Amino acid sequence: MLRVPAALLLWAAAMAADDLDSEMKSITQTYALVEQNAAEPISSEQAFYQGAIPGLLRRLDPHSIFFDPGQFEQLQKLETSTQKGFGTVVSILPGRVIVLQTLPGTPSAKAGLAPGDEIVGINGYVIALLDTEQLMGLLGEARQHQVGLDVRRAGRAGILRFALSPEEMQTPSVDRAFFVAAGIGYIRVASFEESTPQLVKEAIERLGGEHLSGLILDLRNNPGGLVTAAVETASLFLPPASTIVTVRGRNVAEHTEKVSERARPYGFKLAMLLNEKTASASEIVAGALQDHDRATVLGVPSYGKGLVQSVFPLSEGTGLALTTALYYTPSGRSIQKPLDATQFELAGATAHTGGARQYRTDKGRAVTGGGGIQPDFVVYPPELSRLRQVLEASASFPNYATEYLSQHKVTDEFEVTPQLLDRFKAYLSERDIQPGVAEWSAEREYVENRLKTEIFNQALGVEKGDEVEAQRDPVIRRALETLGR
Repeated sequence: MLRVPAALLLWAAAMAADDLDSEMKSITQTYALVEQNAAEPISSEQAFYQGAIPGLLRRLDPHSIFFDPGQFEQLQKLETSTQKGFGTVVSILPGRVIVLQTLPGTPSAKAGLAPGDEIVGINGYVIALLDTEQLMGLLGEARQHQVGLDVRRAGRAGILRFALSPEEMQTPSVDRAFFVAAGIGYIRVASFEESTPQLVKEAIERLGGEHLSGLILDLRNNPGGLVTAAVETASLFLPPASTIVTVRGRNVAEHTEKVSERARPYGFKLAMLLNEKTASASEIVAGALQDHDRATVLGVPSYGKGLVQSVFPLSEGTGLALTTALYYTPSGRSIQKPLDATQFELAGATAHTGGARQYRTDKGRAVTGGGGIQPDFVVYPPELSRLRQVLEASASFPNYATEYLSQHKVTDEFEVTPQLLDRFKAYLSERDIQPGVAEWSAEREYVENRLKTEIFNQALGVEKGDEVEAQRDPVIRRALETLGR
């Protein structure tokens, strides 16, 4: 007996009424022939949940997804779950995991893990035998259950063994705030959550508030989050009643989010940093501040995800995440990267399908549309030279930092001296890393900064290490130039 799941109504809903009868007849006839004559038995769930419905959605856009009962249940659990972990900051290298910091009061700190420890095994798996993808998967899985770690510690013979149980971790979305030059603050926003606008404001006030000469807001690697949080964050810097983002869709009423009339925004100079992993809510903030000429945007073009998705529960425990609208910046640019016009008809062809188009900011500057946010100044990360690749792949910097800190105490006044550089060069030579004079001279500044970064990571915490690393970041350096420093 032919049994067609109720989810097939999704297919029917996508068809014009005058075509529905004939199309449904073709579908049921095709399924009946497959069910009766296929070489291997096929279930209705397999035919529709894994075949027909996903095939339909692929013709719409890359982000609309059908969830079978098991997948939809996982989605619902994920929406209410909390992140678990051990409170350990690690450096992940090919076949190696090195502890940089253990956060106070967390399972890793309570167990006795220490900066410089090398984790050589997890639950019996030898890390040196895993490729990077396998290692990342193992680390992700380990955070969900009790884990056994095999650890090598400098100065200790044999392998130390630790048993850790994960706990709920509270990771702030605003995770870095410090000065990068006199009067110039730096804030990194890792995601947009309910608390993000308040955290950004608190970080600004700690750095000096309105007395700042300028601020660098780093949205690199920020995947987005809550649109309401993005709107409130943008409102910290834009004049009252300014447009932040507009939502448009075929069956969605057009809606524009604006800055409150009562807003009291900051007035200092602003630079924003983007990269290819800056997406969604982050792009809303960047697009609004760029269109209103409020911030200089630097880095590389952002990801280009400007879709509004709604999740619809369906019968039989299934569900659908469907793209229902698009986000537009104040100048009218669609944030969504281009899609094939024959695949995606939602809010008007010119908004999302064509190549790059020019739009105008409040001051008449030309900005490019066509998907994602295009920086005002494109700044690429530096390419790794041959020596840099060798030093990073061999973990020379964190390993030497561990050895150095076993014999020296470090304060935040520490600097890498010529004598320390000579000792590091001898350390490398003992391990058959012997750069030529010209190669060493060309990379001297890089080596100094990396040594100081890793020593601070293990001695004072990764936030202090990030402050050092910021000094050689080419995007931050270019941002300082735009802010007049």
